[in-house]
Amino acid sequence: MNMQKMMKQVQKMQTDMAKTQEELKTKTVEATAGGGVITVVANGSLEITEIKIKPDAVDPEDVEMLEDLVLAAVNEALRKAQDMANSEMQKVTGGLNLPGMPPGLF
Repeated sequence: MNMQKMMKQVQKMQTDMAKTQEELKTKTVEATAGGGVITVVANGSLEITEIKIKPDAVDPEDVEMLEDLVLAAVNEALRKAQDMANSEMQKVTGGLNLPGMPPGLF
């Protein structure tokens, strides 16, 4: 493979990666906890975009349980968002392990 052809492929991959990163900002995943009383939505940029708490989840006598449910739902939403982002970026990179990128990013 000649160097010019390889450079064009690298430039295309960079363009595709940037496009995919922009698209990931609009893609979301949802996670729930406590049988659906807590719902958390995260986007492909690993940002929490929404948290919903049903009123019956709020017990003033047991705030710790509510905190645990929110924490569980947030962590699950972030895990799902990371998995989605990794999957989308692998489509662009073909599973390449690119130097300088954090492990697990692709």
